[in-house]
Amino acid sequence: MQLDKISRNILKVLQQDARITNQNLADRVGLSPSSCLNRVRKLEQAGLIGPYLGVVDLAALCRTVTVIATVSLKDQSTDAFRAFQQTAEAIPEVVECYTVSGSFDIFLRIIAPDMSRYNEINDRLLDVLPGMVNISSHVVLNTGKPFRGYPLDELLDH
Repeated sequence: MQLDKISRNILKVLQQDARITNQNLADRVGLSPSSCLNRVRKLEQAGLIGPYLGVVDLAALCRTVTVIATVSLKDQSTDAFRAFQQTAEAIPEVVECYTVSGSFDIFLRIIAPDMSRYNEINDRLLDVLPGMVNISSHVVLNTGKPFRGYPLDELLDH
């Protein structure tokens, strides 16, 4: 789907404020409210936006431990990757899972209430393929730049 400047602007605004009213969104992108709503619906139907999520301030809500885990699998078969990923996806505290190239195979971001729970998660992941999984854990000390949307202008113009 080709995006014109107005549709790009709609996406940029919704990334920053998904709760903006249609009237305010229309004003910001220079459309009538009905035209704006039609464009948003088309973007949703095309799968370009959604689901809409609220950003929770975990530090204000509760104590957590964030761990970036890099995983190497000794068994490089499709079945081994599938088994590991299915287990990771079934653990609620695993909030991101990427298969990557380079010196390790999988990148996980895990948010646990404490190190004890993280150790339980780590053990569960190691047990997926006994003796075939190596996990290197990196505890996040500070988040310098949290994810707050994609740089659409930079990505779409290249």
